[in-house]
Amino acid sequence: MKNVLIFCLFLFLISGCNQIQKRVDSATDVETKKLEKFLNKSEEFLKTELGIPDEEILDSGNKRILVYYDSKLKINCVRRFQIQNTKVISFQSQGCW
Repeated sequence: MKNVLIFCLFLFLISGCNQIQKRVDSATDVETKKLEKFLNKSEEFLKTELGIPDEEILDSGNKRILVYYDSKLKINCVRRFQIQNTKVISFQSQGCW
């Protein structure tokens, strides 16, 4: 009886973890689609949509990185956009839902 109870508890925990992972994956996909619209667009378009960046970093060569910080429910969100010749060429997103 004890083994059956432990097995049921184990299955419940695994299914709960899978559900959380699905929600995280879904939120990540939404975030990626939201940010993909800025690829190959102008830096001005990015600033019009997201506002003035919180930080601007000079990278090697002609590349700059515009950084936007946000916080939701005490989780820090960082979005980085790499700019070359006034065009957005890549992005990274951490902790954004």
